[in-house]
Amino acid sequence: MPARLERVDFAHPDAVALRDEHVESGNRLYASDPAAVHRGGSEGIDPATIVVTVVAYRDDVPIGHACLRRLDGELAGELEMKRLYVRPAERGSGVADELLEAIEGAARAEGAARILIHTGDRQHAALRFYARHGYTAIPVFPPYEAVTYSLCFGKEL
Repeated sequence: MPARLERVDFAHPDAVALRDEHVESGNRLYASDPAAVHRGGSEGIDPATIVVTVVAYRDDVPIGHACLRRLDGELAGELEMKRLYVRPAERGSGVADELLEAIEGAARAEGAARILIHTGDRQHAALRFYARHGYTAIPVFPPYEAVTYSLCFGKEL
């Protein structure tokens, strides 16, 4: 059964809770990596840059999240998906595919020629997921350069 996807405000309590879970999961995963000291500075999201935030629900329970933000600096105007996260009990159910499709659709609606993502080298399931969906490696872009385990990908839309 497909999840119910809802566009919500970036500050919506369900979106905030899911993002917090995502960050905590990443903090645990990379706790032993010395580069993790730079994680906080590279992981912040300015709410003013958010184009869309999507929360997935099953039976009115929030189970997944993704958002799309507009970059600045050398990549000004490009769009990056952030915080694609599905709660562990729902992984493998297709929710991540639904969220990714919604975010890619939002990027197309914004007129983007491509979408960018950032992940880390220990996120093996994410790396397989993005490869399966046509994302290819690109150079690490700001603000992720100081985090040595960073990997960045892009997909032409």
